[in-house]
Amino acid sequence: MSAPVANPPKSQAAAAREQQAPVPATPSQPVAHAGAGLVGFSGNRRVPKPVNEPVRMYAPGSPERAELKARLSTMAAERVEIPIIIGGREIRTGDLGRSVMPHAHTHVLAEYHKATPKHAEMAIAAAREAWREWSNWPWEDRAAVLLKAAELLATTWRSTLNAATMLGQSKTAHQAEIDAACELIDFWRFNAHFAQELYDEQPISDKSMWNQLDYRALEGFVYAVTPFNFTAIGGNLPTSAALMGNTVLWKPASSAMLSAYYIMRLLEEAGLPPGVINFLPGDPAPITDAVLASPELAGVHFTGSTGVFNSIWRTIGQNIGNYKSYPRIVGETGGKDFIVAHPSADARALSVAIARGAYEYQGQKCSAASRIYIPESLWPEVKERTVAMMREMRVGDVRDFRNFMGAVIDQKAFTKIGEYLDDAKRNATVVQGGVTRGDDGYFIEPTLIETKDPGYRLLCEEIFGPVVTAYVYPDAKWEETLRMVDRTSPYALTGAIFSRDRAAVRQASVALRNAAGNFYINDKPTGAVVGQQPFGGARASGTNDKAGSKLNLVRWVSARTVKETFSPPTEFTYPFLAEE
Repeated sequence: MSAPVANPPKSQAAAAREQQAPVPATPSQPVAHAGAGLVGFSGNRRVPKPVNEPVRMYAPGSPERAELKARLSTMAAERVEIPIIIGGREIRTGDLGRSVMPHAHTHVLAEYHKATPKHAEMAIAAAREAWREWSNWPWEDRAAVLLKAAELLATTWRSTLNAATMLGQSKTAHQAEIDAACELIDFWRFNAHFAQELYDEQPISDKSMWNQLDYRALEGFVYAVTPFNFTAIGGNLPTSAALMGNTVLWKPASSAMLSAYYIMRLLEEAGLPPGVINFLPGDPAPITDAVLASPELAGVHFTGSTGVFNSIWRTIGQNIGNYKSYPRIVGETGGKDFIVAHPSADARALSVAIARGAYEYQGQKCSAASRIYIPESLWPEVKERTVAMMREMRVGDVRDFRNFMGAVIDQKAFTKIGEYLDDAKRNATVVQGGVTRGDDGYFIEPTLIETKDPGYRLLCEEIFGPVVTAYVYPDAKWEETLRMVDRTSPYALTGAIFSRDRAAVRQASVALRNAAGNFYINDKPTGAVVGQQPFGGARASGTNDKAGSKLNLVRWVSARTVKETFSPPTEFTYPFLAEE
C-alpha cells in the first residue's frame, strides 16, 4: 500500500469547497451526515480488544527503513501549504508562518495560514453546528472513526506521519516511531475501549425502578492546545474529547504544524464529520483570548508550559460568570524530573537510564530526566559509564539514522538552553558536553553537569534540553536526600528510584509519593505506554488527569441520572401517619 502524498488530488466536492466563502458566523441549519448511526442496529456492540502497537525497529535492510527513507526524501523536497480548516472548509488568509527543519533551519517545509480572532469565532459557530448531531451519534460510531484512523496510521499513513515528525520536530526514526505512530495508534484504540468501559458503568436498580446514567457531551466546545514535542499528544487532545461527543477547536503548536496538519487530514480520511474538530494554526495569544471569551467554552485540554496554563486558568476564573457552564480544565505542564539512586543501585542500569532518560529527543520531553542524586560510592563509576555513552552519541540531521540526537526545536529554545550552559560554566562543573552549534541547525551536545549546591538553579528550573545536573550526596544521608528531592522543585511529573534494596525502594516510594505522578522503580522516568502507565503529574505539573486511561475521558462527559419508576405511588401518605 502506498503512503499518502503531501497534497493528494482533491475531489470535485473538496475543490468546490475551497471556492466557497469562509464559514459564516451564524450557523446554518444542521445537515445530516451519511452514516450517522446504524439504522435498525440492535445489540451491545463491543470495540476490538486493544493491543499496544508493536514498535518497528528500522534496522538496515528492513522494508520499513526503505519506505521511511523514501518518504523523508519526498517530503523534504516539498513545500506544503497549510490552510485553516473550519467546518471542513479550507481558509487561506495570506498571513503566513513557516515550518522549518530544526536540524537545517534554513529549509522551509511548509507555510501555514494564520488564524485570527475572527476565525476563532467562525470555528465556534462551526463547532456549535456540528455538536447538534455529533453529540447524539451512538458512541460506537464515534469510536469507529478513531479506530479507522488508527488502522490508517498503522498502515498507509505511518511513514508520512513519522517523516513529518522527523523533519518538522527533529526526532530520530525511533523517537518518531514510538510517538507519531505507536503512541497515537494506541491512544485511538485504547480510548475507544476506555469509553466502552465508562459507558458500561451504570447504577443499581431493582424490580420497581430502572436507574441509568446518560453520559452526555459537555454543553459547548472544547479548546485543545497541543505542544511541539509529541505528535501523539497533538492527535490525542482533540480526539479524546471528540470521542465523548464534544466538538473541538484545535490550536496546534506552530513548531509542530506539519505533523498536526497530516493528523487533521488523516482524521478526515477516517470519516470525521466537518466541524467536529476545527484546525486553527496561528499565533496563540489572540486566538486563545477570543476562545476564552466565548460563553460556550466547555473545556480546555492543554499540554504546554506551566506559565501559559496558569494564564488560561486565571482568565477562565476572571470570566467565570460569563460561561454557560463551569469549563473543565485539564492540563499537563512542566516537569523537573528526577532520578535518585540508593547506594545499592546497579551502576550500569542507572547509567543507561540517565543516558536514555535525559538525552533521547534532546531532553525535550516533559518526562525527561533533568536532575539526578547519586551517592558518593557510586558516582565515579556512574560518571565514567555515562560520559562514555555520551561521547558515542552522534548529534545531527535525523535523516542520517546513525545520529542519536537531532536539534532542539527552535532559536528560542537554543538560546535559552545556551544561557543555562553559560551559567553552569561559571557556577558549576561541566563534566561532559556544554557545546552548542547553531549555524546550520539548533544543535546542543548532550551535557552532564555536577554541582555541590543542592539549591542550584539547574537542579530547580525546567530547562527542556539535553542537560542533566547531578548532585552527589554522602551515602549516609539517604533519608535527607529523599526529603531534598521532594522539596527542591515545584513540579511533580515523573521520577525514578534505583535500588536493589527493597526496604529502600519502599522508603523512597513513601517519601516521594507526591513528588511524581509517574514513579519508576529501576527504570528511566520516560516512556509511558498507553494502557500501561497512564500519564500525568500534580503540583505545578498539571491536573493529573492521566492520558492513556479512562480517567481522562471522564472529564469530557457530563453525566445525567435517569430514574424510571414502573409503579409510581398513588397516595401521598406514609404508614407512620396512621393512628396507634
